[in-house]
Amino acid sequence: MATKLNSAEAEGIVRRVKLLFLGFVVLLLGPMIVYAIYLDGRVDAVQKISSPTDLEGDDRPRSDLYHLDANPVEGQTVYVPAYSHVYHGAGAPYLLTITLSVRNTSLDSEISVTSVRYFNTEGREVKSYLDKPVRLPALGTTEVVVDRDDTSGGSGANFLVEWHAARPVTEPIIEAVMISTNAQQGISFARRGSVIKVAVSQGEAAPQPPAEASERSD
Repeated sequence: MATKLNSAEAEGIVRRVKLLFLGFVVLLLGPMIVYAIYLDGRVDAVQKISSPTDLEGDDRPRSDLYHLDANPVEGQTVYVPAYSHVYHGAGAPYLLTITLSVRNTSLDSEISVTSVRYFNTEGREVKSYLDKPVRLPALGTTEVVVDRDDTSGGSGANFLVEWHAARPVTEPIIEAVMISTNAQQGISFARRGSVIKVAVSQGEAAPQPPAEASERSD
């Protein structure tokens, strides 16, 4: 037969249940509280390190300096390597989406992108993307996208980009970004363009080929 608990025994059981519950809460929340205190200390330390301090004395910026454009040019032809696919496994092609990005780095001058041509692995032109020049304002960007399913370029695809400006400006950043997330396997990488020609205004003398060696005297 079931025995009845007296009040003292019942109170003891209740106390043990409360202690077990309190112990469970401490075990659950204790590490979280310690970790929160640790993170708060780390944040305070980072803020103390990164907080700017007032400049005093000779540390103040010089007022007698002015900035010049770095390596200013009036125009270029830029070769940009690209990949419509790469190979993996036993040599199977992995298709990629290509984004060609042309970024004007000038702070105060616009540039004109006059030509964007896409070539395949064999060096044949596949497509010309511009019907007329595209004007990029200071710090502006334009882009060209080659779809993932467009395999006309191949693994040796490339762009030729031509641009010019009304006056010498800093070089734009021109690069191709390749990306794919097919079959939950992400891949992405970028390739920066290389300058192969530099535009020279008509008022400047064109570079001359090296002079031939003078004939030997008799």
